[in-house]
Amino acid sequence: MECKLLDSTRVCLGRSCLNRFSICRVDAVKFSNQFCSSRGMSIKASYSTTRKSKQSIDWVSQDNFTVASDSPWLIGTNGIISSPSLVESIVLDYSEDKYDGVVIDPDRLPSNPKAFASILRASLSHWRLKGKKGIWLKLPVERSELVPIAVKEGFEYHHAERQYLMLTYWIPQGPSLLPDNASHHVGIGGFVINDQNEVLVVQEKYCPPACVGLWKLPTGYILESEEIYTGAVREVKEETGIDTEFVEVIAFRHALGVAFEKSDLFFICMLRPLSTKIKVDDQEIQAAKWMPLAEFVEQPLIKEDNMFYKIIEMCIARIGRHYCGLVSHRVVSKFDGKTSSLYYNVADSQDSICQGS
Repeated sequence: MECKLLDSTRVCLGRSCLNRFSICRVDAVKFSNQFCSSRGMSIKASYSTTRKSKQSIDWVSQDNFTVASDSPWLIGTNGIISSPSLVESIVLDYSEDKYDGVVIDPDRLPSNPKAFASILRASLSHWRLKGKKGIWLKLPVERSELVPIAVKEGFEYHHAERQYLMLTYWIPQGPSLLPDNASHHVGIGGFVINDQNEVLVVQEKYCPPACVGLWKLPTGYILESEEIYTGAVREVKEETGIDTEFVEVIAFRHALGVAFEKSDLFFICMLRPLSTKIKVDDQEIQAAKWMPLAEFVEQPLIKEDNMFYKIIEMCIARIGRHYCGLVSHRVVSKFDGKTSSLYYNVADSQDSICQGS
């Protein structure tokens, strides 16, 4: 950085005057001055920027800037003052999404919280002038000290994971059009029946008092970026040690407000056993066994619960080939070019025997 001090002339900003003023060149930023009149002084700045591959503007020494809370002027830690036009050009590193929004780079945030507050404020002004809409700010857990700063600037919580908090800011007038946080949990239950007409069942270690002693199907939640059919196979393996092969989705249940005001999708999957020896997961499961289907259905809690009894009826109908479930088919969509799973049944119109099995 190259600096020169002007000792002989007073320089004014509004009603405030300085006895000395610096002219500096900081990397790509060059400052020049016009001396003040009775109405004060204006400072001009010329600058050049380098676009990164992520369409972000990279500024050297971002941590050395701050903006006074009651003034639009940018003040460096070395005392240099620059104009609002320059403030609006110093922005956080970001990329643009396809909805004319901004995704701030979480790996290139200023290390100094005061600098972050200043440049965030300047960035919002810059993006507003550019006509941007939604702003996404992902803060890693180790940068949690920046959360109250962002909230103070108008950011709102969107969602949180173990390693980060996502915040959003909507620039246009009117309600935000940004998508809400995920609204559903996705669970699975595995219906596994062997050649002896026995169902694989478990008793959970931790359950509501009403379910103590109940033999139930292995159940669990789908993991992030996991298919329904692979999640069903995984959960059965984890809880009972039994290897299985996915056959079909027999049915699914949709319930509202199950946990933390989120809705719940629960898929019942028919699985074909590939092994017989049970090995219980003693962290979650009290016991597991192969249970005769008739005995399983006669349990009071199963018979008295309309939903589960209907599920078992459909499973039995599927065994007798009187009902077709949904088979997973891998398809590619032209909308995003990605491969996904589409679940549907394929039945022979002559005898209603499911072809997917």
